[in-house]
Amino acid sequence: MQNDVTASEGFDKTICVAMTGASGIQYALRLIECLINANCEVYVLMSKPAQIVMGMDTNIPVPSRTADVQKQFASMYGARPGQLKAFGQQEWTAPVASGSGAPDAMVICPCTTGTLASVAAGTCNSLLERAADVVIKEGKKLIVMPREMPFSLIHLENMQRLARAGVVIMPPNPAFYNLPKTVDELIDFVVARVMDQLEVKQTLMPRWGIEE
Repeated sequence: MQNDVTASEGFDKTICVAMTGASGIQYALRLIECLINANCEVYVLMSKPAQIVMGMDTNIPVPSRTADVQKQFASMYGARPGQLKAFGQQEWTAPVASGSGAPDAMVICPCTTGTLASVAAGTCNSLLERAADVVIKEGKKLIVMPREMPFSLIHLENMQRLARAGVVIMPPNPAFYNLPKTVDELIDFVVARVMDQLEVKQTLMPRWGIEE
């Protein structure tokens, strides 16, 4: 069910995309772009380690101020006024900090094993962790995309704990049956599967066995 604020602004859904300090931030950037194109309102949460990794994994300049992150992403993806909002990690007045302002769904992409552990423990030491806690307690969909290998028993136990709470564990594992020729095609495969989980229409990749 959409909240009144989302409906009044004319967006189909509100999705929170959280980025942490694991390699693979390209998945999150493409996801944000696709959600904007699909008429979703997007909340962006970005940890300091994620900003560092973004500077390492891409050639995109990374602003240090949250307001500049919001301005940059909105410009990059052609967001409408108010469609993309970024929040700092200690911005406790952000909508995602409360059940009354919970998004329709949240994706942590990529998700470090440290963030995985914190969300599983319900520590809520940052806005990102609190937002994930809110989404779980409100019965909304939370997708975590751990990008690590191999997984230790500790990692697997944390995933099991979250899965029991209804969290979708979705490592960003691309497939090859579609014979990808570029890195972008590998990224799009993963993002398409995330969009399907969010029940947001996507045209990146057809579902298996369905002609489009």
